[in-house]
Amino acid sequence: MNITAKMVKELREASNAGMMDCKKALAECDGDMDLAMDYLRKKGIASAAKKEGRATSQGIIGSYIHMGGKVGVLVEVACETDFVARTDDFQDFVHNLAMHIAAASPVAVVREEVDPTIIEKEKEIYREQMKNEGKPDNIIDKIVEGKVDKYYSEIVLLEQKYVKDPDMTIEDYLKSIIGKLGENMQVKRFARFQIGG
Repeated sequence: MNITAKMVKELREASNAGMMDCKKALAECDGDMDLAMDYLRKKGIASAAKKEGRATSQGIIGSYIHMGGKVGVLVEVACETDFVARTDDFQDFVHNLAMHIAAASPVAVVREEVDPTIIEKEKEIYREQMKNEGKPDNIIDKIVEGKVDKYYSEIVLLEQKYVKDPDMTIEDYLKSIIGKLGENMQVKRFARFQIGG
């Protein structure tokens, strides 16, 4: 089924979820608005979007040590209240996030934190590859943008596929916890240590 911009806009207004989340939900549900709304609610995305602007001044720092002390992670996750920070669900989320970081080695929480020189270098490499493959100039930029997006999805924590459930990204997982616990949450920062790394 063809998902139109009008359908996405309608679902976005009804759910307060992001455009890409709405588009994905409609695609998954063959354009059925009610099913798409249920899909967003199950993932916690609809209610998470409503909470995004709220202040997060509480939270915890979680840690995870893996492989006989060869890899360690510290991660700071903020929420609105100390009450939620003490819940098992929140603490499980932070622990799972630390484990994910140990396994997936992200370099930043969001795209904006990635050093632009790294991205420029990647673009140069992709552009050179495309030229060597004889791709026409007019489509090289599009291909390069697609490859850069894929690169971000590999190195940016919130865009990575969750190692325990590759059907969702870390951002989807975060939104599902926000939906479940009813508070805004933010992954503030993390540090990953590796012996010899």
